[in-house]
Amino acid sequence: MAAKSNKRCSFCGRSESEVQLMIYGVDGNICNECAQRATELVRENMTSKSKFNFSLKDLPKPRELKEFMDQYVIGQDEAKKSLAVAVYNHYKRILQDKKSDDVEIEKSNIVLIGSTGTGKTLLAKTIARKLNVPFTIVDATVLTQAGYVGEDIESILSRLLQESDYDVASAERGIVFIDEIDKIARKGDNPSITRDVSGEGVQQGLLKLLEGSVVNVPPYGGRKHPEQKMIPVNTQNILFICGGAFSGIERKIGARLNTRMVGYGASAVTQKVDKDNMMQYVTPQDLKAFGLIPEIIGRLPIITHLDPLGREALKRILTEPKNAITKQYQKLFKMDGVKLVFSEEALDYIVDKAIEFNLGARGLRSLTESVMMDYMYETPTEDIKNLTITREIAEEKISKANVK
Repeated sequence: MAAKSNKRCSFCGRSESEVQLMIYGVDGNICNECAQRATELVRENMTSKSKFNFSLKDLPKPRELKEFMDQYVIGQDEAKKSLAVAVYNHYKRILQDKKSDDVEIEKSNIVLIGSTGTGKTLLAKTIARKLNVPFTIVDATVLTQAGYVGEDIESILSRLLQESDYDVASAERGIVFIDEIDKIARKGDNPSITRDVSGEGVQQGLLKLLEGSVVNVPPYGGRKHPEQKMIPVNTQNILFICGGAFSGIERKIGARLNTRMVGYGASAVTQKVDKDNMMQYVTPQDLKAFGLIPEIIGRLPIITHLDPLGREALKRILTEPKNAITKQYQKLFKMDGVKLVFSEEALDYIVDKAIEFNLGARGLRSLTESVMMDYMYETPTEDIKNLTITREIAEEKISKANVK
């Protein structure tokens, strides 16, 4: 065995004979113990940066949250206010001084109700971006009870862990958006007559997540098995935002409102009801009639609706937000040295088609893509400096796409 040299660790000063291993560098050395301590310090430092670490003073106020959402989402002021207040209260609950008194603040889980393309997912994604917390979107339609084909309930948290680079402390303060929550409504009026593995069964499984409990999560998702390593995650401080179109709930709301319209004041009440936007009258009672179990409704205390998008709102969505569809295409063409302009008539036609197809804001992108596809293919190889999209061009391209 070769004799150890007299080189010393540049950090602790111990000689090579006093340590197990000495790692040599160009201008210095480090022993195994200092290297191990340095590794721990780096890990602690990197983890602390990823954690939710702002104070109550730094927490964005509801008005600030709404103003930030205004930059990306057009309209839906009531939904923005409800969401901003709920999120603000949720993180105040996390940051509260729990030793001050015995008052315990409960979670502010939210359910967003609105037809497709009204901005449910975008609202949740935008507010998570402002807070800079881990955020994930999960589709409720793929969830089933444990033991059946599909994904386990715990896979929701697997994705949140992945988004937070497996930093459990950070994931435990994140936001989860469960989309299509209406698709797991109970299929029948009477509970437990038949096994409803993708409906009531999933709702029962979600209860422990929504309320707050320690859940053993498979780190990479998929089915759990006995030999798999699990990561315990406490869901007590995870904010759950549920969204769904709840197609047909208008009939439930209408039936409930009509039952109250009896007597001499019935006609006056009837006139006040906005039949074009029945979602605004939604109550927990309507969600129960739709098929959500009372236990899960109780864990979603904040219910807010998104208004249907009218013509004016759809046109504003095309042009005004920071990431507006037209601005995205203009940036793409600018990278090729082309100035892209959309005429007002072309924008009007695209909006009219979105309304005709009942696609909401999501349909604006696909229609605009149909208009721009040929130009995106041809322009990079042609000497074009200016491009104006007129109504005639929009009509031609969209009609051609429809024929296909």
